[in-house]
Amino acid sequence: MAFVEPVTLRDRGVRLEPLALSHEAGLIAAATDGELWKIRVTSVPAPQEVRSYIETALLGRDQGHRFAFAVIDDATGKVLGTTSYHDIVPAIRRVEIGYTWYAKSMQRTHVNTSAKLLLLAHAFGTLACHVVGWRTDNFNFASQRAIERLGAKKDGVIRGHALRRDGTIRDTVMYSMRSGEWPEVRAQLLYLLEQHAPAK
Repeated sequence: MAFVEPVTLRDRGVRLEPLALSHEAGLIAAATDGELWKIRVTSVPAPQEVRSYIETALLGRDQGHRFAFAVIDDATGKVLGTTSYHDIVPAIRRVEIGYTWYAKSMQRTHVNTSAKLLLLAHAFGTLACHVVGWRTDNFNFASQRAIERLGAKKDGVIRGHALRRDGTIRDTVMYSMRSGEWPEVRAQLLYLLEQHAPAK
């Protein structure tokens, strides 16, 4: 039995379902919204790379170290982006959340907070994780701000850690959240979502 079993998570109009090849066209459209693959400090695939991107994610699922989700508008079925559990270590009940990107039109909306709330609730609740981690490029300041807004703590920087798509070597900023911090973080995320809820 895999540590992360296939599951569909949904709340506030956002649905996370296991990533599949059937999401290829939707992910191409999401990446094209803003030409996200041109951003130096992200790893968003170019349209012609989306199929191999999905295949790599599925291989990671088979190998037990990554579980990717398509992020979908629950009402329309439109693919908004993707996110993953990765660096899954069952022995110490730890996962990281990453490989996250959304169509430009979905950025700075409730979508990311809603998706992270679903992933964190599943990690700390169903999977009984002790720690959830994140990592990002040292020059991806938008990502760092987004992770910090979630309530994660900065662990430090791993220098000379990974290659970027342009061949330069990046430093990686590491963050984490422990299970004991989750109740307060959950309350804060729910509060933030309520502040941005549409008027009834």
